[in-house]
Amino acid sequence: MKNRWLIAASAVGVHASIGSVYAFSVFKKPLGELITSASNNEIAWTFSFAIFFLGLSAAIMGHFVESRGPRRAGTLAALFFGGGLLIAGFGALIQNLYVIWLGYGVLGGIGLGIGYITPVSTLVKWFPDRRGLATGLAIMGFGFGA
Repeated sequence: MKNRWLIAASAVGVHASIGSVYAFSVFKKPLGELITSASNNEIAWTFSFAIFFLGLSAAIMGHFVESRGPRRAGTLAALFFGGGLLIAGFGALIQNLYVIWLGYGVLGGIGLGIGYITPVSTLVKWFPDRRGLATGLAIMGFGFGA
């Protein structure tokens, strides 16, 4: 039998990883210096796209998480989020804001949404007696990410 507290710690770790989206402000100034043709507002849209696609994918992919399980959902989240970061890095290399939007905003945001809902859904099942505590731990991890 698995220790449910180890699963809770893992969920906090997953959320801390994807919570790094909140640190986008660290990238904003260097991106502005790199892509001189883009305004600060255009660069800020990157974060807005990521948060929008987080919510959209969490809503749409909730059934996928429930039907396929946390392992597959977590893998899919990692592929989208990690792939999105790689594409955004390539966009920075070629100094193309649209590629950064696609990578960090769209694909990374989809990975965020799937990665956000997977631990929460899992913890609610493992902690039926302490659902509030379980979801609070996961959300705490997301806040630690920055």
